[in-house]
Amino acid sequence: MRSTPGVSELRKALRKSATGFLAIGIFSFFANLLVFTGPLYMMQVYDRVLSSRSEATLVALTGLIAGLYFVMGVLDHVRARVAARIGARFQATFDKRVFNAVLDRNTLEARGVSGTSGMRDLDAIQKMLSSPAVFTFFDIPWTPLFVLVIFSFHPWMGVLGLAGGLVLVALTWLNQNGTKEQQDRAMVAGRMSEEMTQTLQKENETVRALGMRGAVADRWENLRMRALDANIGYSDKNGFYSVASKTFRTFFQSGILALGAWLVLSNEITSGAMLASSIIIGRALAPIEGAIGHWALLQRAVKGWRQLSELLARMPAEEIRTTLPKPRAVLDVEQVTVTPPGEKVATLRLLSFSLQPGQALGVIGQSASGKSTLARLLTGIWLPAGGKVRLDGASLEQYGSDGLGEHIGYLPQDVVLFEGTIAENIARMETKPDPAKVVEAAKKAGAHELILRLPDGYDTRLPAVGSKLSGGQKQRIALARALYGDPVLVVLDEPNSNLDADGSMALNMAIRGLKADGKSVIIMAHRPAAIEECDLILILENGQRAAFGPRDEVLRAHLRNHAQVVGGAK
Repeated sequence: MRSTPGVSELRKALRKSATGFLAIGIFSFFANLLVFTGPLYMMQVYDRVLSSRSEATLVALTGLIAGLYFVMGVLDHVRARVAARIGARFQATFDKRVFNAVLDRNTLEARGVSGTSGMRDLDAIQKMLSSPAVFTFFDIPWTPLFVLVIFSFHPWMGVLGLAGGLVLVALTWLNQNGTKEQQDRAMVAGRMSEEMTQTLQKENETVRALGMRGAVADRWENLRMRALDANIGYSDKNGFYSVASKTFRTFFQSGILALGAWLVLSNEITSGAMLASSIIIGRALAPIEGAIGHWALLQRAVKGWRQLSELLARMPAEEIRTTLPKPRAVLDVEQVTVTPPGEKVATLRLLSFSLQPGQALGVIGQSASGKSTLARLLTGIWLPAGGKVRLDGASLEQYGSDGLGEHIGYLPQDVVLFEGTIAENIARMETKPDPAKVVEAAKKAGAHELILRLPDGYDTRLPAVGSKLSGGQKQRIALARALYGDPVLVVLDEPNSNLDADGSMALNMAIRGLKADGKSVIIMAHRPAAIEECDLILILENGQRAAFGPRDEVLRAHLRNHAQVVGGAK
């Protein structure tokens, strides 16, 4: 496999467990060496004990064998524990790394890579590393040795053992090439049905209200049936090869026993060698049969490795940056052009403006004029294709994604609250939220009294889906979240879209308070009530700056131009 930055990163993580793999190799060496315990015992019993009729020899041999089998069991158990910890260590190394990579869906799409299976790919590799499948790589090299031992008993038995091994290898190859298409179909169909289930759970109220349950249930059932058919097809083929290999190995052990019996009758080998050959050939072919049995797991791990390496290569870990001091609320947007991820047409072009501490800017314009694009740009969600956005002189990327989030408050147009308490949501899901800061943010947002009226106040727990909060309540709690941690720049995208009169009043008071504290506020608005506290107005048209300046002057000029256009049209 060609080495890429992603592959190198995965290999580096595996090298950290080199000691563990070495331990598995050592344990596997002695475990496979102890495989000869049973055959040697059989040979001694048949060739010596029965002929000498010595009970003392039988007792001594049995005691020795019991001890050796106990050691073999311990070795197998220990190497399984080591493998489980290698898999866990590998997963722990990449859990946050992969989570952060797949979280940035927009960047993933822009870079032409799918991150939807990132966590599943990591899980697939972890499961393979933790499963008995990994022992196959350590046990298969012993197969030629076992066959050589059988050759030492008699050449014909060795030839038969070699032929049986080749048949199982052929079954492995057929399994690999005969089930790939069914496996891919099963995975795609399963993912589609899973995604539709999640969407329907999230939008269950819309489905109920519009009487769509029957229609979407039919579509969902169709996807489930496709997934079920694909899984059955894959299971049938994979099961055929697994059963065929198991049946063949069982039969083959009897076949080599029959050949051994014929050779015993011909006085060419002893009866002990006959039984030993049957046991050894079973152990020799067991790793190959195991590979067939774990083939689905191995295939999924290989595919996961390939996809995960691509994801890590396209989404390198964020560089550790020098921590900058808390900035002043000075914002400079310099000739910025923004192209949404995955798109080719820019939605903002050569936009420039500045904002000073204590100022509030209202951004207005028709739908698709670029207001939400600007909000995503200022919060670091989207990167500019050209130009710079600076906060207190430093470009936004110099703060790092998490560092920037500490200085910026953001209220998106579509509010989402997460599973947890109200306090945890306001504290941006911190594991140990500061109660004083939570209450302070809620008071600044004018949401304190609203929260106290909830059943458990700040400790009211919100579910993952189906929150009973109204749109206005969610918007005011999300505003408190935006103000948590004393950010210097607050970006509000349609902040009053769900607010009633009291909510709009609380919003304006919050904006007034931010200005008084020397913060900068940017409001993307359709409704005039949202820009009452704005000092400046920016009008966007088709992604470009149509006007910028003091609110009243810009609005008067805009209304005058609009009236002239209407009058001219008449």
